[in-house]
Amino acid sequence: MEWFWIIIGLIVLYIIIKSVVIVNQYELGLIFRLGKVSRVLKPGVNILIPLIEEPVKVDVRTKVIDVPSQEMITKDNAAVSIDAVIYYRVVDVKRALLEVQNYEYAIVNLAQTTLRAIIGSMELDEVLNKREHINSKLLESLDKDTDSWGVRVEKVELREIEPPQDIKNAMTQQMKAERLKRAAILEAEGEKQSKILKAEGIAESLRIEAEGQAKAIKIVAEAAQQYFKDEAQLYKALDVTNTVLKENTKYIISENIMDVAKKLVKK
Repeated sequence: MEWFWIIIGLIVLYIIIKSVVIVNQYELGLIFRLGKVSRVLKPGVNILIPLIEEPVKVDVRTKVIDVPSQEMITKDNAAVSIDAVIYYRVVDVKRALLEVQNYEYAIVNLAQTTLRAIIGSMELDEVLNKREHINSKLLESLDKDTDSWGVRVEKVELREIEPPQDIKNAMTQQMKAERLKRAAILEAEGEKQSKILKAEGIAESLRIEAEGQAKAIKIVAEAAQQYFKDEAQLYKALDVTNTVLKENTKYIISENIMDVAKKLVKK
């Protein structure tokens, strides 16, 4: 008899446990009653009918899934390996559970096939240089196709684009050549600038020296002009005086007066 009540108690406990479902704030879900959707699970405590109703919960936060690396052929027949990450979230729980069996698996496969088609329509140089363009086209296509599954693709990012080894080697050589070219240009520009600055310095020095010499010559010229002007005036005055005195018999002046005056001027 005791075992009977223990079994009954366990059954009641099991029913109570199965009749209560706790849903987190970041989750939603559906309740299936005998295989048919009965109602929506909401965050908090939800009461079910044990053995008749079954809950299915879905995380509605933004989630990240990896798109595994795969080899693709470009329009110009170059093989590249590309992998990506996809950010998505469930916006309609009912469609996510009823319209597709496994939406994560479906998104990954859809991304691979869509990316293969995009890469196949582009040449290798475009693939390597237009990463944002590829991201945008892939996002647009995925978001449109997954809308019927109740899933919103929020962002797509290509992580690695690996070209063939021979192309990688050629790119490395090209990059090295470009760096050497830039270094040579910078060195030449530096030497050119140095020569220009040196020439400008020499020109400035010569200009200053010439200006100094010109000023000195000007000062000397002005002094000489003033000196000879004064001397000429004195000579003229002495000549006039000498002429006048010679004609006047009352005054007798020595003829060497001009020589004395010249000596005085020179002193």
